[in-house]
Amino acid sequence: MMTRCTRWLRKRRKEEVRAQRSITPVVYQMKVTLKGIQPPIWRRIQVASTTTLAQLHRVIQRVMGWEGSHLYQFVVGGREYSDPNMLEEREGEDARRVTLATLVRGEKDKLLYEYDFGDSWEHELLVEKILPLEKAKRYPVCLTGKRACPPEDCGGIWGYAEFLEAMHDPQHPEHEEMMEWVGGEFDPEGFDLDEVNKNLESLK
Repeated sequence: MMTRCTRWLRKRRKEEVRAQRSITPVVYQMKVTLKGIQPPIWRRIQVASTTTLAQLHRVIQRVMGWEGSHLYQFVVGGREYSDPNMLEEREGEDARRVTLATLVRGEKDKLLYEYDFGDSWEHELLVEKILPLEKAKRYPVCLTGKRACPPEDCGGIWGYAEFLEAMHDPQHPEHEEMMEWVGGEFDPEGFDLDEVNKNLESLK
């Protein structure tokens, strides 16, 4: 039978472990998947636990291929974290002041990231692994991914489907218009890992 002292010691150890995790930087390997599109568009990244949500926003923008011209928010455990410039209009916490270490409880945790409230691009962030931080390695880094990011302002999931239909059919009445709008050819299967990581290197 567990004594009161034993329960207290176990509780104390758990608290110490949580405190240690918050002090000692680790690396989160996360799979970022754009929701609602098949076949899926996704990226696998590694970021330090000291990364703020505002910094993670910029990382996601680079690895996915967005241009960062719209507002965003993270939703974790029912709480919203967003750009301080929009907090006067929406409830939520300043994404600059919250690190991943304070939110991630363990592997398999999920975060929701929404970009562009008009097109409503929702991304699921799945914590796949928690790894030791390697001092000689640069973070953030993209490990792999699949498929190109939809163009900005294409109208969300349904607009993107219509865009692809027009692009793939030279006889489509909007084919030429879409070609001109996107600036030429568009390969929905395109993904350049080297280019993505070069873009990440420019982050400060």
